[in-house]
Amino acid sequence: MKWKKIVTYLLVVGLIAIGSGFLFHFAVPKAQPLLTPVNKLAANDSKKSAIEYLALGDSLTEGVGDETARGGFVPILAGDLEDRYDLNNLVTKNYGVAGERSDQILKRVKNDEDLRQDLSQADLITLTVGGNDVLKVIQSNFFGLSIETFTEPMEDYKERLKDLFAQIRDLNSDAPIYVLGIYNPFYLNFPEITDMQTIIDNWNKQTETFVNQQEKAFFIPINDLLYKGLSDEVGIADTEGGESEGTAESSDSESLSDSSTTASDETQSSPSTTTDSSQAVGNNITNNVLYEGDRFHPNNLGYQLMANAVRDEVIKTQNYWLLEEDTK
Repeated sequence: MKWKKIVTYLLVVGLIAIGSGFLFHFAVPKAQPLLTPVNKLAANDSKKSAIEYLALGDSLTEGVGDETARGGFVPILAGDLEDRYDLNNLVTKNYGVAGERSDQILKRVKNDEDLRQDLSQADLITLTVGGNDVLKVIQSNFFGLSIETFTEPMEDYKERLKDLFAQIRDLNSDAPIYVLGIYNPFYLNFPEITDMQTIIDNWNKQTETFVNQQEKAFFIPINDLLYKGLSDEVGIADTEGGESEGTAESSDSESLSDSSTTASDETQSSPSTTTDSSQAVGNNITNNVLYEGDRFHPNNLGYQLMANAVRDEVIKTQNYWLLEEDTK
């Protein structure tokens, strides 16, 4: 069954992440960013003398997969803002915890006094949430997965997101909240599971709709930045019969519950041609913005792409967090 491959893949990813976690924190040297930030903006005399940035969320906030041990997109974003606005006193608080779902993040916001205190004082907040909720649905419904399987969990997720925003706003009504979307890490390695992209798109659409209804809240999509790799030319493994990427993507016959393809059929798929942004070995393609150790979390380059996307939105909405209250 096609979904057995993804569940097995997730189990392997979990073991790799546990085994390599210490390397991220202790053994990997720091490196300079691979993408150059755009030019600084002129200093604003009315900007706050100190800025507090709080990052809340899951492994994407913690920075799992960043081999430079810089901590993912959070310090990249903070450093860019410091340079751009000539900030001498930007304080970053990172409350990212790998593996947490929306209910677990919500529980922390309700019960962690340090987190609550820092939320109340934050000038801007980023939030990564939802990816582990999707994974839980996959793992809990191994047999009989379909797009409809995600309908009820999505409704439950939206209620938790609503509660999460209410909790944050009770503590801080002024700070803008930047919510990052989720992405499909399976696209290159499991192209036959075409419904996965639909699931990710639907999940992001629901999150974006909710966020856009909130005051001083902004949704930042990241799927298009990560699921194919850095270059738009990245393809997927050719399916049996020489299907191209476009053919595979447009096929409506492949569903999540399709279990008719045998292992022998799958191994006959021909490898795709290596491009500037991918490397093919057999039926495996390496996404160059995902961490090679698990092919699941972003690597340093992936986190820089995320940081750039967040930075662009933060710049557009600078009046919400940068300026003194009496000058807004």
